[in-house]
Amino acid sequence: MNALSKDRDRALVATGDELATFLHLHGADVLLAVLDNPSLDETHLCLLLDRKDLPVEILEEVARRKPLLKNYRVKRALAFHPRTPRLASLRLVRDLYPMDLVQLALLPGTPAELKRIAEDQLIGRLPQLPLGQRIALARRGPARVAGALLAGGGSQILSVVLDNPHLTEAQVLKVLSREKVHPEVVYSIIHHRKWSCTYNVRLALVRHPASTLSSVLAYLPELTVSDLRELASPGIVSENLRQYLIGEIHHRLASPNEAAQHAVTRSAKSEPEPG
Repeated sequence: MNALSKDRDRALVATGDELATFLHLHGADVLLAVLDNPSLDETHLCLLLDRKDLPVEILEEVARRKPLLKNYRVKRALAFHPRTPRLASLRLVRDLYPMDLVQLALLPGTPAELKRIAEDQLIGRLPQLPLGQRIALARRGPARVAGALLAGGGSQILSVVLDNPHLTEAQVLKVLSREKVHPEVVYSIIHHRKWSCTYNVRLALVRHPASTLSSVLAYLPELTVSDLRELASPGIVSENLRQYLIGEIHHRLASPNEAAQHAVTRSAKSEPEPG
């Protein structure tokens, strides 16, 4: 009997420290034997799945064995493993807890497809989640989830989600593109220290029918003449606001130096944020 056969036979029956030693071997045949060892428990299996160099055959075998996947820790470890086969990962992600989905979606090495499914899972579960979990997601959830929470409104959510470091300008603009968004959402953005000073967000707020006239008028001196002209086109804003826009344009044209200064200082801020 050669050494490999001896190791495989011992891996089938080893216990305690000897079994722990087999978890660090590299041969797929020996590790498959470890999976058949009746002494293998959740702790051993999670230690095995902590290895980033595991052969794909082992990950595939764990994913095939439904009794092993009844344990949540095992399921989570397999879903997070960078070498787990794609189809297995896509199945597993649907069973993860919300905060684990957040971690998976924000993990730099997670494939884009898996991140999107994790985000879709979170967004789909939002209506059923208790307020405490939704506030936790508003505080540190990924951009699309933060955007969905922003669109949904609610004072306790809005007080947190606009400060989420993962919330992007693109998501804020997406929310403001909805005419039927709740006025409290628009109000919260108008009064937020970061988003109320973002040029493209200000443009979106000027367009939005739920914005207060006083806030919109405060933004007009900061907008470029070309943007004012676009906004003043018929049908973009209310006729009342349109007259204010036309008045601002006429004021700028009467002061060409001021118009040029505004064009220079605001041009850099007109570039949309990626995301």
